[in-house]
Amino acid sequence: MTMDPRFAILFEPVRIGPVTAPNRFYQVPHCTGMGYSYPQTLVAMREIKAEGGWGVVNTEYCSIHPSSDDLPAPFCSLWDEGDVRNLAAMSERVHRHGALAGVELWYGGQRTTNHHSRLPVLAPGSMPVTAAPWQSQKMDAADFRAYRQWHAAAVRRALQAGFDIIYVYAAHTYLLAQFLDPRVNRRADDHGGILENRSRLYREVIAETRDILKDKAALATRIEVTDEDETGAEHRATLLKQVAPDIDLFDVTIPDYSREMGPSRFIKEAALEADIEHVRKLTGKPVVSVGRFTSPETMLAQVKRGVLDLVGAARPSIADPFLPNKIREGRFDDIRECIGCNICYANDALGVPIRCTQNPSMGEEWRRGWHPERMRPARTKDTVLVVGAGPAGLDAALTLGRRGVPVILTEASRDLGGRVTRETRLPSLGEWVRVRDWRAHQISKMENISVYRESPMTADDVRESGAAHAVIATGATWRRNGLGRSSPVAIPSLDDPRTLTPDDIMAGKRPQGPVVVFDDDHYYMASVIALMLATEGLPVTYVTSDGVAASFSSHTVEQARTQAQLISAGVKIIVTHVISGYTGDHLEIACGFSGNVTALPCGGLVAVTSREPNDALWHELKDSPTLRVSRIGDCKAPGIIAQAVYDGHRFAQEFDLGEEENVVRRERVVLA
Repeated sequence: MTMDPRFAILFEPVRIGPVTAPNRFYQVPHCTGMGYSYPQTLVAMREIKAEGGWGVVNTEYCSIHPSSDDLPAPFCSLWDEGDVRNLAAMSERVHRHGALAGVELWYGGQRTTNHHSRLPVLAPGSMPVTAAPWQSQKMDAADFRAYRQWHAAAVRRALQAGFDIIYVYAAHTYLLAQFLDPRVNRRADDHGGILENRSRLYREVIAETRDILKDKAALATRIEVTDEDETGAEHRATLLKQVAPDIDLFDVTIPDYSREMGPSRFIKEAALEADIEHVRKLTGKPVVSVGRFTSPETMLAQVKRGVLDLVGAARPSIADPFLPNKIREGRFDDIRECIGCNICYANDALGVPIRCTQNPSMGEEWRRGWHPERMRPARTKDTVLVVGAGPAGLDAALTLGRRGVPVILTEASRDLGGRVTRETRLPSLGEWVRVRDWRAHQISKMENISVYRESPMTADDVRESGAAHAVIATGATWRRNGLGRSSPVAIPSLDDPRTLTPDDIMAGKRPQGPVVVFDDDHYYMASVIALMLATEGLPVTYVTSDGVAASFSSHTVEQARTQAQLISAGVKIIVTHVISGYTGDHLEIACGFSGNVTALPCGGLVAVTSREPNDALWHELKDSPTLRVSRIGDCKAPGIIAQAVYDGHRFAQEFDLGEEENVVRRERVVLA
């Protein structure tokens, strides 16, 4: 297959100061949950991006000094020679594939807590730091000198580590952005007040970095096009034009991180164009920005219209590290498109290496030796039967097939996709159907995978299939009995025809109003159902056992928008309450702290609590003397879609390995 000539412009080299990017595909700095704690994991993941055709591959935020310590959030660091060696390994491996390597130098200011270093947090003023009951230290003249020395030293270490692009980072509410923000910077000296003073430290750092770099590496800056309150666009334009002579690349964004990093439930592709389209003409320098670009047509349009010189990506490069190569080769239907679920970001927020719903190899490149495109040939050609074509079954079948195994995939219903198909019919979840569609399409191209729809399987059917190994991927069913986080036992009074589950709602059933949606799951499902029912005209009360609506979605940058959306739709929200009983036309809920009981009018209850694994078939077959039987995904341990995909993939990668061969490598300190 060959490249469509229309896309040749995306593969033109781009001059960035003294260096040249081989194409316009630019992996912007993005968090990984790996940081300085997992250098080999980080190196392998970044190298895969370069191998996949990304012309520039950057680090995540990289601390310049121990007084900018973000633990427990993982981060990179350039504090000493050890850090230089670790990051030099990354730049060397990125260079191996002809790409440029970039580093984003970072100092957190009052957005950090320094839990680990216990050093004072330096900031424009003495204000509460993020999520801790203490305050920052207001910087004085000595602190300014120290900070600039730390930054300059980090620039020199970055050069030593072999980086081609070095960032002065003035966005995302960190130190330089705090000085630029008139709401945060309330100083009355020459570093506060008018823009010239607020931008003084930023401009000084740019000038000093330029002096150090000369023509050894490009100088990039990441900066927002307005102040943090989304005003001051004219002032920011003046500043961008002022610093442009010393800048080789502008990486521009907006203050609203929930839009920049917006999940597909709320924010669509290329959402920043109207905000940043003026920067290229204003500065006369190359511009990169993000927009969760998944469509090659959108990328092409951004470049041809002069919005961007380089197509910035974090999440699309995670979902498909080989996206550029697939465009080059004309393999558009092979692109594994990001679904915008933000599970990648959630894992970083939880302090572990990032994961991806679409790309189960993400974070496992070094640890398990997985590659997103290349599979180790299987040792056996015995047929494997996969029962259930949900996310786990689809990925297991596809991965087995890519390894050369003959596969029979059966699905009880007409539609492939299982829970993915059902859930993506709910409002705002439509883009998640890519989990099903990409896998189903790849399977359709493989001669060694046979798919049988509308084929429910009994234990006898499985035994008679002729397969040597049966994989049970029959999913899970939402419970209606109240069993969940807040109740370790069933609640007898919920055994009522007015109690519905998400499965009932997705099957088209509707409760009578007034409706109570009880969220003991704390992710997206209950809030999506509550919003849908309210939009359909039913009076809805949303009750959750946690302190905010959809609390887990704070990790996926959805929580604030979710709660605002519910409020806007007229949904009444009650937090920190659990169900104590369903009596007559009222649902009794108890305060999680006081135990006080309140009765809510309730014509119908939607209980979003927990799920029961559909594992009856596995139990019937698991002791078979002639058949190897495994179970995967929700049938084994109900979880999120990303976990189901990963479990199916892991089974298929490892099913022919002996225990001694299935080595999961660890990065840890080992005492001498």
